[in-house]
Amino acid sequence: MPCDGAMAFRKVHIPAKGPLDDYPINIGQDGTGWGYVEQRRPSYVSGNFSEGEGVSRYYLLAKYETTQLQYEALMGEACPSPSTRLRLPMVSVSWFDATAAADRYNLWLREHSVDSLPQEDNVLGFLRLPTEIEWEYAARGGLEVDAAAFRDSRYPMPDGLNAHEWFAGPQSANGQLQLAGLLQPNPLGLHDLLGNVSEMMFEPFRLNKLDRQHGQAGGFVVRGGSYLTPQSDIRTALRGEEPYYRDSNHSQSGQVGFRLALVAPALTSRDRIAAIEESWSELGEDLDASSAPAETTGTVQRLSNLASELEDTALQEQLRDLESQLRASNQRQEEARNLAVRASLNLGSFLCTKLEDDGVFLDFLHNNYQINCGEGSTDASCGMRQQRLEEQDARLEALSRYYASSLVESATLYGEPLLEEQVEVFEEIISRNSQLTQLTPYLHTHWKNQRDYLQQQHVSTNAWLENCKAMAN
Repeated sequence: MPCDGAMAFRKVHIPAKGPLDDYPINIGQDGTGWGYVEQRRPSYVSGNFSEGEGVSRYYLLAKYETTQLQYEALMGEACPSPSTRLRLPMVSVSWFDATAAADRYNLWLREHSVDSLPQEDNVLGFLRLPTEIEWEYAARGGLEVDAAAFRDSRYPMPDGLNAHEWFAGPQSANGQLQLAGLLQPNPLGLHDLLGNVSEMMFEPFRLNKLDRQHGQAGGFVVRGGSYLTPQSDIRTALRGEEPYYRDSNHSQSGQVGFRLALVAPALTSRDRIAAIEESWSELGEDLDASSAPAETTGTVQRLSNLASELEDTALQEQLRDLESQLRASNQRQEEARNLAVRASLNLGSFLCTKLEDDGVFLDFLHNNYQINCGEGSTDASCGMRQQRLEEQDARLEALSRYYASSLVESATLYGEPLLEEQVEVFEEIISRNSQLTQLTPYLHTHWKNQRDYLQQQHVSTNAWLENCKAMAN
C-alpha cells in the first residue's frame, strides 16, 4: 500500500475448474423472524482465479476490516503516522468513499506494485467491495467447515462467541468500536466478520421472496452486525439496508465499515470467451445416458433442430423457450446428481474407516483368543471371549455387506466417468477442511475398490475389507 503500508488477504477456495463451473450453497437462515430479509435460499459461488491443475478456484478477501490507517494512506494528502488508534476500522464513510478507496488502491497497485496482483488468464485482478455471496460463503467458513457447520447460524467457535467477535454489552464491546484483529478469526483466517462494524456489500439491497430475491433494488447491503448488535442477533445471515444518501449528503454511519475483495474479470480473452461459449452450449443438453432413460437422450437437440426447421416465427419462439426450460431443468438435475455422487463417495470413504476399525479390532480379539484360549487352556473367561469374538465377527460381516451393497449400487447408478469426475471434486472439498483431511486416503482406497468392481464386475467383499484394513499399517 502507499506509505509503506500493507493489506493482508486470505484465499477463499471453491471446488470448481471450468469457467462456468460453480458450487451450490444455501445462504440465509430460516426462523429468525426476518424471513423477508434472511430466508434461506439456494445460490452458487465460484472463484475468479484458477489454482494449478486441480479442481480449485478462489477469490481473495481482506483478512481485516479496512482500518483508519489504511484508509488515510490511500485517501489522505500526506502519509499518516502509525498509531494504535488508527488500527480501528474505518467508519463514517459512504459507500462511494469505500468504492473510491478501492479505485485509488487499484490505480496505485498498477503503478507501483503490479507484481503483487494475482492474474487470471494473463489479466490483472482488481479490488472491490465483496458481493453478498462472496461475503456469506467466507463468513460461514467455506470449505474449511463441514456441511452441517456451514448451515449453522455461526461458524464453529471452540472458545465461544466472546473469543471471536465483538457485540453489544459489557461482556464484549461495551458500546465501543474495537481495534481490528484482536480476537480469534473464523476457520478461513478472517477476523471480525460478525460484529465490530457492519460491512458494506457491492450490490444493492433486495428483499427476500422465499427462494428468490424481490425485483426491487434499494440501498446498499450491510452484513454481519456491529459493536452495538445484541449477542443473540449475531449470525452469518444478518443483513440490512443502508441508503446511499441521507438528507442532502451521502449516507454515513459510525457502525458501518468495509473490507475489500480481490477478484478478476470473467471475460478475460478471446480464448476464454470461446471456452465459455463451448461450455454454455453443453449446459443441460441432455442427462447422461447412465442416469436417464434412453428415450429422453437427444431431446434438447431434437427440439433445437425442429425449431430451426419451422417457418412459423411464433411457434419457433415457443419451441426455443421450451428448449431453454428443458436445458435448465437438465442442468438442475445434473447438479443434484453430482451432489448425490459426492454423498455416495463420502459414505463409502466413511464406511472404509469403519471397516478398518472393526476389522483391526476383530483381528485383535482373534489373536487374544488364540493366546489365552488355545488347546488345553483352562482360562474361565474363554466362553466370554468366544462370544465377544463371534459378535464382532457378525458385526463386521454385516458392515462389509452394507459397504459392498453401497459400492455396487453407486457404481451401477452413476458409472465410472461420473464417479471419477466427482472423486476429484470431493477430494478438493475435504482437503480444505482440517477435520476431514484424514478422510483423503480412505477416499482413494474406496475409489480403488469401486473402480475394481467397475472394471471386473466382480463383488470382492473380502478383498475390499482387506484394502480398508490395510490403511491401519
